Amino acid sequence: MLTNSHVYIAAIVFILTYAFIISEKINRTAVALLGAAIMLGLKVISQEYAFESIDFNTIGLLIGMMIIVTITKRTGVFQYIAIKSAKLAKGDPWKIILSFSIITAISSALLDNVTTVLLIAPVTLVITDTLNLNPIPFLLPEILSANIGGTATLIGDPPNIMIGSATGLGFLDFLFNLGPVVVIIFIVVIFILKLIYGKELSVDEEHKKHIMDFDEYKAIKDYALLRKSLIVLGLTIIGFTLHQIFEFESATVALIGASVLLVLSKINPEEILIELEWTTIFFFAGLFILVGALEEVGIIEAIAEKVVFLTKGNLFLTTLMIIWVSAIASAFIDNIPFVATMIPLIKSIGAMSNINVIPLWWALALGACLGGNGSLVGASANVIVAGMLEKTKYRLTFIDFIKVGFPIMIISILISTAYLIVFYI
Repeated sequence: MLTNSHVYIAAIVFILTYAFIISEKINRTAVALLGAAIMLGLKVISQEYAFESIDFNTIGLLIGMMIIVTITKRTGVFQYIAIKSAKLAKGDPWKIILSFSIITAISSALLDNVTTVLLIAPVTLVITDTLNLNPIPFLLPEILSANIGGTATLIGDPPNIMIGSATGLGFLDFLFNLGPVVVIIFIVVIFILKLIYGKELSVDEEHKKHIMDFDEYKAIKDYALLRKSLIVLGLTIIGFTLHQIFEFESATVALIGASVLLVLSKINPEEILIELEWTTIFFFAGLFILVGALEEVGIIEAIAEKVVFLTKGNLFLTTLMIIWVSAIASAFIDNIPFVATMIPLIKSIGAMSNINVIPLWWALALGACLGGNGSLVGASANVIVAGMLEKTKYRLTFIDFIKVGFPIMIISILISTAYLIVFYI
């Protein structure tokens, strides 16, 4: 039987866990699992309820896509596309930035934003080194494009995977509802980046010729595996567009694609599985248990009551509050635990106020994903690229990033707010 002490323990453990995750003093996965273990050890939540709290659709979708991407990246196809684009741009810096930004945005929508920057950033460093240019004006647009492109689909960014799994919203729901505004935001952001970097970069003809000497075909490491990977990836994406019609969960589609590709590739599964981001998977599991504990003791319901009281159950005010709070919060803290907490909160708001919560899910997705562009620590893609730059003579500092990223994030959220008001409220 739960008592008031369980409520206080749940609140304290959750706040402390969140604080340690934000501080990054201790590995975030270790902290999340310890917080979940304390909830179990102090009997705030039973083991049965803890396991029920874990969203295995989110976990399955992540694992399935990680396997497909891990095998596909062995083919070298992403490096081929990047080099080919640089040659088509004939070494022109702005055209390279534009083409790499488009490639990054589309790849992030179809794979995920972290994997995309891991693949394209190293090629970008080779290109900028050849052109003898500072790589930051190239990499910063790629980071922004990765976070914007990932917002458009169910599988593009972890917050969308979590929202889709919790609500039953499918791949086409995300694409049709978020795709149009993401395209508008991307075009506006590219225009702003053109104003910032368009006249700053210049390259002499000799360095441009070096780019034309690259052989993109050398990037392809295994043509047979490339054909198999692209076929399976294409069929998996088609599966995502049809999964609601055939009443399959998105995780089922991803895991079918992953298992088929594992068999067709003939690669030892151990080699692939060891490359998966298991720390991210267990981070999710720990968070789901922590948030499940808050639900179990009634804290989520109490916060929802306060939100409904403040907004008086008004859809307009609630939508605005969710998108802006999500954006500002996601700019400075990890958006995954934030979204994990917001999902049951929005469900409770819907149950108490009887308002249509669909616009609230789009507000949460837009705020959490686009908010990641607000600062250097706002998204995993930002941190990864900054880490790569530390191995060169260049540095992407927190201040350098926020000077460009935060205004662009604010403009993105203003456009998103107008879009939600016009079409959903």
